[in-house]
Amino acid sequence: MSNIKLDITNAACFLEKGVIEAFEPEIKAAQKALENRTCPGNDFLGWLHLPSSITHEFVDEIEETAKTLRENCEAVVIAGIGGSYLGAKAVIDALGNSFSWLVNDKSSPTMLFAGNNIGEDYLYELTEYLKGKRFGVINISKSGTTTETALAFRLLKKQCEEQMGKDYARKVIVAITDEKKGAARTCADKEGYKSFIIPDNVGGRFSVLTPVGLLPVACAGFDIKALIDGAREMESACGMDVPFENNPAAQYAAVRNGLYRSGKKIEIMVNFQPKLHFMSEWWKQLYGESEGKDGKGIFPASCDFTTDLHSMGQWIQDGERSIFETVLSIEEPNKKLLFPNDEENLDGLNFLAGKRVDQVNKMAEVGTRLAHVDGGVPNIHISIPQLNEKYLGQLIYFFEIACGISGNVLGVNPFNQPGVEAYKKNMFALLDKPGYESESKAVKQRLNA
Repeated sequence: MSNIKLDITNAACFLEKGVIEAFEPEIKAAQKALENRTCPGNDFLGWLHLPSSITHEFVDEIEETAKTLRENCEAVVIAGIGGSYLGAKAVIDALGNSFSWLVNDKSSPTMLFAGNNIGEDYLYELTEYLKGKRFGVINISKSGTTTETALAFRLLKKQCEEQMGKDYARKVIVAITDEKKGAARTCADKEGYKSFIIPDNVGGRFSVLTPVGLLPVACAGFDIKALIDGAREMESACGMDVPFENNPAAQYAAVRNGLYRSGKKIEIMVNFQPKLHFMSEWWKQLYGESEGKDGKGIFPASCDFTTDLHSMGQWIQDGERSIFETVLSIEEPNKKLLFPNDEENLDGLNFLAGKRVDQVNKMAEVGTRLAHVDGGVPNIHISIPQLNEKYLGQLIYFFEIACGISGNVLGVNPFNQPGVEAYKKNMFALLDKPGYESESKAVKQRLNA
């Protein structure tokens, strides 16, 4: 059973009558191609029935490793980039305390992230913060040679060993990597690190429900069983046997492709809950890397409202009508805070006294959605009951299966990313990496021309 509510009314009204329904044969064919593994990129469909295939023994192993890190570490650093960190970051931020680094809750380690940039100041400040602290590292890399992650891991491994000794480091460094090959696998085997496998048939952006996402989430103290259960429920709710009109993933894929064909080239993922910022970042990678190829694809953008209403709001309301919005709502916050009365009422807000802050936020959301629709912006509305592991699991799988379907309807391979390599070749050439001599000469001549 799915607890996610999908409302496409204010998006479908921008399309001719019957357009959404007319997508049913394409959607069914796209989903059938996924199930039968006949679609482009069919070697990377291991995520499709992953939730229902995860065993209790596997979860127990993840939780046991997380327990070791939680008991021995003041901080745990997740080293990874793209799909190797965004899913975990999205779940941890959504469920955690917004001020966790200040609260300093001794029951859980501080969760930190590295290997997702090459910022020298960032890495220096991270290593300074970790001085004198007992910390562990979860190194997530299939190859072990991804520049950003390998650079960070080299720094962290050295610091961990120097601060706490090799024996201790061996206990608190975990590798999540390829089963047999690559630098990270070689290092893990040589040093004796606990390791988990990134399945060959699961691409990074679809890997939240593998050890890539599950171990960091468990280390942060959250219930991965509930996360998996939620994803399993959504897997069932979006199955091949579910009628088109009742399948939320099919409906989402249909309406966004209908809008794309009508000239709406940009999808803005909007939330009114700051805790969902990185859920939008994960969604952007999922859809951008899956659909943006062969000169095609909806451009995925995101906004945090009401914050960005004071910056991007003008463009969304009155700018070029090339956009549509998908608004992600949380029906009930986990905390309660009432708006206070003030005798002087200098700000004129006493009419809100006694109301929940969330009520004000909800009315801002409803008002914004109405205004944007009136301004010519199609609006898809997705809501979940509250922020917890189960509903986030549902949301993750919903977006994954809808992405696979949508990419097939678009006519691209949703599971490769050939364009990601272009910047790397230039970077390696400019850094004079061995083996790139001819590329180095060519790119330097180009820059000096």
